[in-house]
Amino acid sequence: MGRAFEYRKATKLKRWGHMARTFTKIGKQIASAVKAGGPDADNNPHLRAIIANAKRENMPKDNVERAIKNAMGKDQNDFKSVTYEGYGPHGVAVLVDTLTDNTTRTVGDVRSVFNKFDGNMGTTGSLSFLFDYKCVFSFRKRDGLDMDDLILELIDFGVEEDFDEDEEENSITIYGDPKSFGQIQTYLEENNFEVVGAEFTYVPNNLKDVTSEERETIDKMVERLEEFDDVQTVYTNMKPEDSQEE
Repeated sequence: MGRAFEYRKATKLKRWGHMARTFTKIGKQIASAVKAGGPDADNNPHLRAIIANAKRENMPKDNVERAIKNAMGKDQNDFKSVTYEGYGPHGVAVLVDTLTDNTTRTVGDVRSVFNKFDGNMGTTGSLSFLFDYKCVFSFRKRDGLDMDDLILELIDFGVEEDFDEDEEENSITIYGDPKSFGQIQTYLEENNFEVVGAEFTYVPNNLKDVTSEERETIDKMVERLEEFDDVQTVYTNMKPEDSQEE
């Protein structure tokens, strides 16, 4: 398994909270994608990826179609993608990905959590050296697939040689250059791969050891941040529990 997969698997938290919150967050993603690239999923790669993610999260088709229709309305708010960053308790780096129509509200909410847990928010880009920004695609594994050949085909799009295989889900996950998101997605679709997930993500490149008590505090901070509807995903560089040195 690759480093990114092991990190994501070991640090899996209740990212979305209850199902209603999941749908609210996906609805915002749909609205943002429609505003940027139009409501036709066939001509909007980002929207197609979000719809695939919505399906994976069991979001009803009616909800997806309603979100697309609402996004075309004149009164629909424009959502802005903003990433806040800083150090949480015990020197752990924290990135907070948000999608918001009111940055004043969102930064106030995020800052209040950092303050509550004795953390410090930094300036934009101040922690970028601790994380690698990637696009991630997951697709169903099929018989006879030669991953070496596939990676060779995609290497010009910045796809990494390392990939992850999830036997339980019968899927393959690849990582690539975020700038090539549309090209990678188009290649997979044109070659009849069943894409089951596509997203942008931050993968820490410098993991920090923490004690069990420190981990509990950091997890509480992450959970508190994820309660806000504006917050999409929270990332940390906390070392996965099952890879901590004894």
